[in-house]
Parts: sequence; C-alpha cells; structure tokens
Amino acid sequence: MSAPATPSLAPLVVRDLSVAFGRRTVLDGIDLLAQPGRRIGLIGENGAGKSTLLRAVTGDLPATAQVTGTIERPADLAFLTQEPPFADGDTIADVLATALRPLREAVAKVETLADRLDDPATAEEYAAALELALAHDAWDADRRALLAAEQLGLDHLPQDRRVGLLSGGQRTRLALATLMTRRPQCLLLDEPTNHLDDEAVALLVAFLRDLPGVVVLTSHDRVLLDEVCTDLVDLDPVGMGTDGRGGRRYGGGWSAYADARAAARRRWEETYAQQQEELERLRAAARIDKSAIAPGRGPRDNDKFIHAFKGANVDRALARRKRDAERRLEEAERTQVRRPPAPLRLATGLTAGAAGSGRVVTVRDLTVAGRLRLPVLDLAAGDHLLVTGANGSGKSTLLGVLSGRIAPTAGIVQVAAQRVAELTQDPMFPDLTASADDAYAATVGPDLAVRRPLRSLGLLPARELPKPVVLLSVGQRRRLALAIAVATEPDLLLLDEPTNHLSLALVSELEEAIGLSAGTIVVASHDRWLRRRWEGASLELDS
Repeated sequence: MSAPATPSLAPLVVRDLSVAFGRRTVLDGIDLLAQPGRRIGLIGENGAGKSTLLRAVTGDLPATAQVTGTIERPADLAFLTQEPPFADGDTIADVLATALRPLREAVAKVETLADRLDDPATAEEYAAALELALAHDAWDADRRALLAAEQLGLDHLPQDRRVGLLSGGQRTRLALATLMTRRPQCLLLDEPTNHLDDEAVALLVAFLRDLPGVVVLTSHDRVLLDEVCTDLVDLDPVGMGTDGRGGRRYGGGWSAYADARAAARRRWEETYAQQQEELERLRAAARIDKSAIAPGRGPRDNDKFIHAFKGANVDRALARRKRDAERRLEEAERTQVRRPPAPLRLATGLTAGAAGSGRVVTVRDLTVAGRLRLPVLDLAAGDHLLVTGANGSGKSTLLGVLSGRIAPTAGIVQVAAQRVAELTQDPMFPDLTASADDAYAATVGPDLAVRRPLRSLGLLPARELPKPVVLLSVGQRRRLALAIAVATEPDLLLLDEPTNHLSLALVSELEEAIGLSAGTIVVASHDRWLRRRWEGASLELDS
C-alpha cells in the first residue's frame, strides 16, 4: 500500500453564526471561510466579538451563551488565548512533554505497524497514523521543541520551574513553543504578540507564514497584520461594507485595508447625502398641486367649457405625476442607506493643557532587586519618553516606581508632578459588579465624574456605560482604565503597553493624542508600529 505523500488539510467554515448573552447579541449572522494556506485577521471595535468568534469555533463559550449557526472545523485545532491555559502547578518540562506526547506516540505507532501491513485493518490504521505524523512533521518534533525553547529564551530557565512563577511574557513564549512543536492544522490566536519582544514576534511571523493549514487571529499589532495576513475580516464594517458592496472581507493586510476602510466611509457619507437630496426632491414632487401644472388665472365666463375640459386633463396629469413620484419615493426610502453614525472618537486631551517648566522626574542609581537597574533618568516638563527593551528588562517596573506603586530597593527617585496617573497592563477594578459609569465615579471621585462624565471622553459608547465591568471585553476594560487615567488631566502620564487590546481605530487616535499632549508622558511599549513613528526621546532598558 502506498503511503500518502502529503496529508489532507481541511478548511474552517462558519455559516450564519450568531451568539447572544441574554438580550445582548455579540455576533449576528457571521459567515467565515478559512481555507488552508490563508491567514485571516479578525478586526473591529472593542466588543465587536473577535474573541467570542474564536471561542465559538473552539466550543469554549460559557453555557449561558445562545449560539445558532453551523461550524465545520478541522479536527486538529489549537487555540492560543490571551492567557495561555496552563495549570500553575505544571512545570515547563511538563508543558513541553504534553505537546510532544501525541507526536511521539504517532511515530511509535507508525514504526510498530510498519511490519504488519499484510493485514488490511492494520494497513488502514497505519495509513491514518502515518498521515497524522506527516501532517505534524512528527519525526522532527523533538528537535523543533529544543530549537523553539532556545529561540524563545526558555532554555535558560530551569525546566522544573512552575508555570505560576513565570511572567506573562514567559507564559506566552511557552505557549508559542508548544505550537511550534505541534504544528496544528488549524490555529486560532487571540492577541498573540502581547508580552512578546521583537525577536519572539519575528519567530511567530516566520512560523505562521510557514504553517500550511488554517490560521485565524485577532491582533492590535498592525505590523503583524501587514506581515502575516492574507485577508482581513471586519466584524464591525462601515455601512457599505469593507468591500463597498456590504461584505466584511478584505484581501490584504492592515495598511491597504486602513485606506480602503476610510474610502468606504467616505462613499457611505457621500451616498447618504446624495440619497437625502433625492428623497427631498421626490417628497416635493409628491406634494405637487394643480397650480404647478396649469399656473395662471381662472377661466373667463365664455370659456368655462374649454377650461373644464383642460382641467380634467390637468387632474389626470397631476394624479399620474403624483403616483409616479410616490412610487419612486417609496422605492428610494426602502433602499436608502442608513445614516452614518458618528464614530466613537477620543474626545479628550491626555494630560494637563500646560506643560509647565522645570524637571519633573529625577532618577539616580535606581535599583529594584531582581527587576531593574537604571543609573540615571531626567525628564523635563513636557517631555515624551518611549521606554523599550526585552521582556524582563524592567519597563513596567520603572513605570510602577515613577507612579509610587513600587518601592525601589535603592537609589534616588524624585517626581515633581502634582498629578500622576498610570495605565497598567492589567488594570484592576475593586468591584466587578459595578457598572462602568459607577466604577469610573468611584475611582475619580463623584465631583470630577460630574464635571467630566465618562460619556464625554469618547472612550466607551453610551450603551456600554450601564454594563457591569465583569461583562466588558478586555479591550473595553482597557478603555475604562484609560478614561480613569486621563480624567484628572495629569501632569505626568505613565502608559504601559497602551495599544494592547484596544481597537486599531482608537490606537491611531491615542498615538496622535500622545504627540499633541503638552504634559509629560512616559510610554512603555513593544508596539512596532508605534515605535517606528515615535518622534520623542527613547530609553532602551537592558535585560
């Protein structure tokens, strides 16, 4: 029996998928076809349902979700969530061994059955095991595991270190190592570049490009969308669709798509304006009266018969024109596009309006044991500083020290700003059952919440304000935390990975707002798009 030269690869097919939680519909009538070899990026506003779609495909939605539609997925599917699902008690060695086990078993099965192919049942079992092994390049799995661990910087960590003791970046790297080892036929990734530095992202890009199966991902990383994606699917398209014909799909990466979406929005606005002009003309035509057709004075006494005869013709012409205008008006009203809603836009400055003068931050010989060493840092009022560096170099620690959240082990840290605000990577809210509005007011204080209500900042749509924080998406919680940070108009604003989890539209506005802010801002970020366009000072920390 001849062995299959190449394994068969199946597509991912989603038809008319709708997902609701109670009275809240998150996805409505979604269709998605992901062929092997296509790498599809899911984009859209926070709360548009990107993570929900991935979880629906994997069957990982809570029991309370109401799901309709059909999903056909490849049997060999892997899902990299924003928080890799490893048990805290597992060791690095345990996790890698779990990834390798089915591949080793497939190789062993092929070798065991190879000598018994005369039996038809054995031959069929052998063919299935061989196809599985070929699909995952199983004979090379152990070498890939070692290489992935080395390339991702995991080889220097003790193999008996427990997952619960790893940083967020180390957990993401470990998850990526298992995927590079396993090479699944269908791979779903939710914000895969969070916590990854440039070297790790480069490995991820190469791995995804080389994977022959289906790839579907969500990401705020615009460079990744450009480098990896063959298609983008917009879960929150503008009125005439991503393609101008009502569709959600765009063939290409982020840069081209951003221009296409802006053009689609302009077409929508222009079409709406033109249709409203035509509707007004048709409504006026439907209101015509006899004087518009036969203007002038009434008949003379000796001409009443002729006028009556002509008047009947006028009435008939009037009725015909009114019926025609009403028919065209009905058709135009039925087919008109809806009014383009005002897009949610950042409607506030990030810092105090005036930069002031003098030195705001002075750091000398700063040490945070095991986390950060920084000999010197000076920031004047109005400075904008970008802090970069590999995972573990101390970027988040530096921001925590400047905010007063982390105490230094040694050194001098002086912060002269009157109002300091910090956006952390994982914002915490004391009461997750409180509404977004109430959580905002509880943090900034009732007086400021009245003077600068949450709805006025342009960070959360009005429909989300009464929703409990626990029901907000990760991105919506980041929006809420950003609103709290900028509400006080701080003199010193500290932003830790500010583009993580935010919609790409808001990210662009946030970057523009940073550039226009007069106050002092310190940004810690891996975001390659942001770093390539940064115009202020920068500081690279050594790991």
